[in-house]
Amino acid sequence: MISVVQNVAIDCADAYELARFWSKVTGRPLHPEDEPGHPEAQVLLEAGPVLHFNQVTEAKAVKNRIHLCLRPDTSREREVERLLGIGATFVSDHRNPDGSGWAVLADPEGNEFCVLRSESDRAAMTA
Repeated sequence: MISVVQNVAIDCADAYELARFWSKVTGRPLHPEDEPGHPEAQVLLEAGPVLHFNQVTEAKAVKNRIHLCLRPDTSREREVERLLGIGATFVSDHRNPDGSGWAVLADPEGNEFCVLRSESDRAAMTA
């Protein structure tokens, strides 16, 4: 017997608005039934589990124990700039002079996530 991951649940204060942010991040649509004010919303990823946003009353208090890691289809640096432009905030820098590493950002509600090197970034390091 096994279990299949159905979704990644993210607690938040405003499910619809946070789902809209992540829809922009991933370029994927919200569930067609999601509307402003609903206590739950989903981003329908192309492959893998759904991102499920669940409205809760308590505020985020500490660093996430589980987080998303993104591999952009453009350079990591361009993606960090794009994400900052749509509402992310910069948390910490783990990028190395040789191009390896990652950047830690947070979504508008403070949930941390990482931006990894793109495949083209990785290929440039081995060339």
